[in-house]
Order: sequence, then structure tokens, then C-alpha cells
Amino acid sequence: MTYAPSGRAIYDADSHIMELPDFLKKYADPGLRELIPEVSYSASIVTDEEVAVIMGQGGRHSAAHVAAQVALGDKLISASKEIQALGAFDSADRVTALDMLGFRKQLVFATHSVAMPFSASSRLEPELRYGAARAHNRHMADFCRADARLIGVAVIPLDDPALAIAELEFALASGLGAAWLPHRPCGDRSPGHVDFDPLWARLAEAGVPFVLHVGGAPLQLAKAWMNNGRPATKDWLGGGENLRTKDIALLHEGPEAFLTMLVLDGVLERHPGLRGACVELGAGWVPELLRRLDWVVKHWSRNDANLQGLSRIPSQQMTDQLAFTPFVFEEVGRFIDQSNPDLYLFSSDYPHIEGGRDPIGRFEGALGERSEIVRTKFYADNFLRIFPSAVD
Repeated sequence: MTYAPSGRAIYDADSHIMELPDFLKKYADPGLRELIPEVSYSASIVTDEEVAVIMGQGGRHSAAHVAAQVALGDKLISASKEIQALGAFDSADRVTALDMLGFRKQLVFATHSVAMPFSASSRLEPELRYGAARAHNRHMADFCRADARLIGVAVIPLDDPALAIAELEFALASGLGAAWLPHRPCGDRSPGHVDFDPLWARLAEAGVPFVLHVGGAPLQLAKAWMNNGRPATKDWLGGGENLRTKDIALLHEGPEAFLTMLVLDGVLERHPGLRGACVELGAGWVPELLRRLDWVVKHWSRNDANLQGLSRIPSQQMTDQLAFTPFVFEEVGRFIDQSNPDLYLFSSDYPHIEGGRDPIGRFEGALGERSEIVRTKFYADNFLRIFPSAVD
């Protein structure tokens, strides 16, 4: 018996690898291997001792641990979390985990190894930034090669347009099924800059979507926003390096700004075949963004020549070309009522604890008495529209 009910096709728009320390080094170009740091868990609930035990076992879980995880059966998602989860870093174990979860397809993102390629520092040498991206993409392609149900997500830094396009071509040739882009300004450019048009055109031509995801920009607000003269606030995990109250309240600002540029700079208009998804960044802000961009275009197009050639209003562009994953604690049914049912995707976040112990149950509660048509779009149809390569 699988976690996902047998009578419903469910496609998972978010899962993760929990990288071992050598995740990048092992796949880096030899000349860069010593310059690329090990993946760190210092800002995570995973302890150094846990990682050390795994590395001492040859970079794998013990047979007894794997057997105990398999014995969880359809309770796997509720109890198998973080680096101790079945298939957290071993691709063969991940295939077993996916069998137990019962999802038709599953996007696979990295967790900690994107810190270097997505670094906001302008001082990071392009050779190192894109060298780390190449190492990540090689490893991700290797991991997901184990099963066609696993859709590997490449990382593509946008700081240098030419290098970004070169890395995209490598990712496409490697069989990766989505391109994770950082949701921040692209060096000194908007993502709608004409220099990026070849990248958007190539994604559209290949039928491969771009994705935005938490971790694609700094998690935390500038220190000045936190300086209120009171003791420092802990993050939601009880430490200080993850999302805190103010961070989660404003998490939408980065992806909202990025997607706004794609609309107002005409990227979605020029490339109607382009698809994209916004993952693990919440969805409560989406209905208002659609309304706001529609009235911005309606009123500001009188003076902005860039807006006068749009053939579709922004809300239609976004409905046609984008989709969003709500957090498990959000009221997705209400968002659907405020916008439309074509915009939202199911995600499990396996094996991260943020995904909860029963994401299907939580989303079912939020969908309430809404129709089977709405549910089918949420669990399957919207995913297949954004990720056409997932169609069997």
C-alpha cells in the first residue's frame, strides 16, 4: 500500500536531495575541485555527528536503517525526514521511497549545495560560480538517472548571460527536466533584459520550464529590518539561520518581483511557449499579484510603450504559463476561489520536515468540498501543463 491513494494520479512538484559533504567536489572539474567547499549543514537541524556516521559507513545508510525505513510502509512520509530519510542521498533507495510514496513523477531539488552557485556576492569569480553549478548539475543528472519518475532540477545562475546559456545547454543535454533560477536581479540586469531572451527562447523551444524555489535568494532579511532594540528572534527550527517570523512574512517579495519583471518586460508575451513554476515560496500572494498586474498594465500602458503591445492581460499570461505550490498550512481552496484552479500544484517537500507528516491530508482539508475537476488539476493536470515531459 502506498501513501498516495491508488485511485488518484499525484505528481509531486517538490522533493529534495540531502547532499553529502562531497556532493559538489565529487563532480567538479578537477581544476576547481579544491576551490569548491564541502556542502555544509551548519545552518540545519542535521547534526555534524549524523553526517559523520553516514560518511563513516561509506556515504550510505546501514542495511538495518534502510530496512527500518522500508518497514514504515505508507507511513514513510510522516516519519522519514531529513538526512535520515530513505533515499535522502542514495538514488537506489530513492527509487524504493518513490515506490512507497506512490507519486507518478517527482521533481528533485538540491538542498544546501546551491549556496555557492546562487550566492548574491558580486565578488565570486564566474569560474567558481558556474563551476559549482556544473558540478551540481552533473550530480543531479546522475542521481535522477536511476528512475524516469525522478525529474532532476538544474541550477542556472543568471549573473552572466552567456555562461547561463552554456550551462542551460549542458543541463538539457544531461536530461535534466527543469532549470532553477535565482529570484533576484541578474547581476546588474532584470531577468527581462534582452540579453536573456535567448535563454527564455531555448527553454520554450525545449519544453523545459524554469523554476523559482526557496534558497534561490538569501533566506533572511537585511539585518537592519531585524534591529528593533529587542532580543534576537529565533528561526522556526529554534536556531538563528533559517526563516524567522519577519522572513516568512516577506518571503514572497523576491519571487513576486522576479515574475513581475517577466510580465512587465514582456518575456511571457514574447515567449508564449515558456513555462515556469514557483515552488516552496507560498501561494497566498498570487491572487493579489494577478489583480495588481492587471490594473498596472491597464493604467500605466498609456505612458509605457513596453506595455502597449501585450496581447493578453497579465493574469491570463500567468494562468497560461505559470503555476505555484502552496505551503501545506495555506488555504489553497481559498486561493483557487480568489483566482482560478489552473494556478496551483501539489508538493510533498520530501524528505524535508516543512512538508509535514501528511501533505495530502492537509491539502484535502483545504480543498474541502470543491469539485473533482479542481482536485485533478491540483494533483495532476496543472503539473503536466507546466512539465510536459512528465506525460507518460
